[in-house]
Amino acid sequence: VAVVIGGAFTAIVNSIVSSIINPLVALFYRADAMGQFGPTIEGIYGQDVTFPLGDLISAVISFFAVAVVVYFVFVYPMNHIKALAAARAGLTEAAQEPKLPTEQEILIQIRDLLEKQSGTPPRA
Repeated sequence: VAVVIGGAFTAIVNSIVSSIINPLVALFYRADAMGQFGPTIEGIYGQDVTFPLGDLISAVISFFAVAVVVYFVFVYPMNHIKALAAARAGLTEAAQEPKLPTEQEILIQIRDLLEKQSGTPPRA
């Protein structure tokens, strides 16, 4: 579901970026006849080569806009719902994860097992 809605939302974001954001950026940077803006250098055969930074900026803005919407519409609410369901069930994060023994406890167990194997009385 998130992929389909994210894909549909991408078209909306791309439209907003190309019709609103790009013209605003073009106000500050000189755009060529095709609406591209960025640094222009002379190629090895004498032609002008423009690096289309406008396309890069558009793609970055589109990506972050879609990522923010997908996170706040899908991920954040689902995590909140899971937390509420766990709280209703009486489970906490500490109860869900088993407590692992510490390094010192494991070393004490190994010492006791070795002493038991060798037949010496265990230490306190």
